[in-house]
Amino acid sequence: MSSALTWAQLRDLKCGELEGAADGWGRSSNRADAARDRIEQQLLTGLRDTQEGEAAQAAVGRLRQLGRNFQYVYTECGLLRTTLNSLAHEMRTQQRALREALDDAAALKFTVHADGSVTYPAGGEGLVDGAVLRGGTAASSGSAGLTAPSGLVAPNPHAGRAQDIADRVTGAVRAAAEIDWRYAGILRRLKAEDGLKVPASTWKDAAGDAAEVRDAAGAYLKDAIPRDASPVERRDWWAGLTQEQREEYLAVYPDQIGNLDGIPALVRDAANRDNLSLLIGKLEGRDDDKSVTQLAGLREIERQLGAATKPGEPPMFLLGISDEGNGRAIVSYGNPDTSKNVAAYVPGLNTSLDEDFAKNDLKRARDTAIATRDIDSSSATIAWLGYDAPQLIDGRESLAVMGNDRADMGGRSFSHFMSGLEAGNENEDPHLVAIGHSYGSRTVGSATQQSGGIPGVDDIVLVGSPGVGVDRAEDLRVGEDHVFVGAADNDLVTKAPSKLQGNMTAAAGPVGFVVGGLLDRNDDDLWFGKDPASEAFGARRFRTDEGPGVLTGGFAAHSQYFDRNGEDSASADSIALIAAGRADKVKVEESR
Repeated sequence: MSSALTWAQLRDLKCGELEGAADGWGRSSNRADAARDRIEQQLLTGLRDTQEGEAAQAAVGRLRQLGRNFQYVYTECGLLRTTLNSLAHEMRTQQRALREALDDAAALKFTVHADGSVTYPAGGEGLVDGAVLRGGTAASSGSAGLTAPSGLVAPNPHAGRAQDIADRVTGAVRAAAEIDWRYAGILRRLKAEDGLKVPASTWKDAAGDAAEVRDAAGAYLKDAIPRDASPVERRDWWAGLTQEQREEYLAVYPDQIGNLDGIPALVRDAANRDNLSLLIGKLEGRDDDKSVTQLAGLREIERQLGAATKPGEPPMFLLGISDEGNGRAIVSYGNPDTSKNVAAYVPGLNTSLDEDFAKNDLKRARDTAIATRDIDSSSATIAWLGYDAPQLIDGRESLAVMGNDRADMGGRSFSHFMSGLEAGNENEDPHLVAIGHSYGSRTVGSATQQSGGIPGVDDIVLVGSPGVGVDRAEDLRVGEDHVFVGAADNDLVTKAPSKLQGNMTAAAGPVGFVVGGLLDRNDDDLWFGKDPASEAFGARRFRTDEGPGVLTGGFAAHSQYFDRNGEDSASADSIALIAAGRADKVKVEESR
């Protein structure tokens, strides 16, 4: 048994004092969070709105740094609280085991000594002469140099019980000593550098701190997170937690809480903003292509989150962030829990968590949100990168765009996400819209084939689509009158050859392509099924600009559907009308 801790010390340990200290760190964490919020929501906004010039810009920079410092204090104090609460939890478990052993010893009138050995009284009769057998002392079987008296253990009925109690006492103390040593190391490492500025390297340390506390607090918190539950069950789980429990989950598991469908949007946003800083710290200094690419995307998202929201523009909510696969990011413009109209946009080919996504795909969602809120202010638009979209790069990865696997996996994730939106929306009958662009339309199509279709979705918008995996609009399970398609004349993706033509071309060259075309008599088959813009598909096609030709603009026509500043914003206007629940105002045109 360790000389650093005795059973008397373990017995007398006041776990309540550890929990009291944890509460103090929790209050410090909450104060730091409130200070950060005041800086970001009041001071920065007021300064940007009323002041200009170099001095104002310098003040904004200092306030941003101060806000990041408070965020770091919030994170570290939260980790300290959970560490102390977890320490108290584990120590209390060993205290309980010790007290049960001591109570058993007292009931049997055994004596437990300071070294953990147990003296038991005389009892029983000798096998030879019938005399009462003498008592003795039993030590833990794992204690060096301590053994029960020979010749007495077997016959005396008290010996076995004493041995068991000695083992339990020593086991509890040894386990407590190991717990004490382990948590002492964690607490020593939970410290910040001197000074007011929190550098990027410190956030890297914070990411390591969070991982270490998470491992240590596994028995205290982790097993309760309902990872495999439905979004409704997760929503109810979160609602049933105390405020202190919620704060601890946010401090220790921001990555899991922030990406858990069914958790309120405000909570996910708070968790993901914290996790964003941890991810940036984690990737900082790495030189592999994936880390460099994702770090650029994360920094751009961080920049946008810190920028001022102009009057009339929708606030930005970070509903998901992760470095999994090619990266995950879910950003909402407007609160999806309180908005009556919620549209989720799924990007497609070549999308990953990089600077291009953070600038261009988020702009599409933001522009759509602004246009939608001009029609109905109770609206939100989401950019959903919750899957690995195919990438046009050298190697096997480039072949993914030709298959269904990415769409099927993404479709399951998207369906689950939309179920979370439906569960969390506060309106009695919210209007939900799924928007799929390029390969993202194939992903939306796959989501509709999940059991019951996409939860809560009333309308589906498909733009730049190479097919959606079904041949009729009614197969998307929202009714053909609620499926809308935009297909620019110069968008080559919407005129991709059918899989039959592609396969025959591979087998027989140009002749095979011609034969395949003859079999597709109406020229309305694409790679992933019937052309959504075709008459045979049966959707409502809205007007779009034809876009620049291939010779002058390449694939530019494939990316213009959300552009409100182009020569013809008919497509963007139609998407906004549908998202706002005013599809009756959309101007349709003839199918192909």
